[in-house]
Amino acid sequence: MTEPDYTFTRADAADLPAIVAIYNSTIPSRRVTGEREPVSVESRRAWFESHQRPHRPIIAAKNNNGEVAAWASFNDFYAPHDYDIFAEISIYVHENHRGSGLGAQLLQHMESIAPELGIRSIMAMIFAHNPPSITLFERAGYTLWGRLPKVADMDGLLADIVIYGKAL
Repeated sequence: MTEPDYTFTRADAADLPAIVAIYNSTIPSRRVTGEREPVSVESRRAWFESHQRPHRPIIAAKNNNGEVAAWASFNDFYAPHDYDIFAEISIYVHENHRGSGLGAQLLQHMESIAPELGIRSIMAMIFAHNPPSITLFERAGYTLWGRLPKVADMDGLLADIVIYGKAL
């Protein structure tokens, strides 16, 4: 069986329901997000609109049928303009595509567009109990920049966040 081809495009408003569905699918694992309950499309609309600025896009990975299989976003690290060269990245993959290499392809795409967005360094904040995400970033050449110990209460598990980064 051949791997599907994916196209990587800026997400538009029609993609928001799929983006939210993929995000919500990660909540039960308690390894990806601190959300406890699913979010609604309406509650994510302002977040989505904030990513319509040219230098902080949401990128949708679509399969041959035009369905969103994964998405990634660059997020501001800190408000002052001086930090615009630095971004935090988030990557979410539909459960049917996890483990397929799509996350790595999407990360590589995000790195390829970063320079045109003025981004020189990227960081990822990952729960320490999420080995698949840590492996994804380590394989892409990201290194451990820091650890925030016991900063999240995940239903009684005091979780660490590890920060991985890469200068482009």
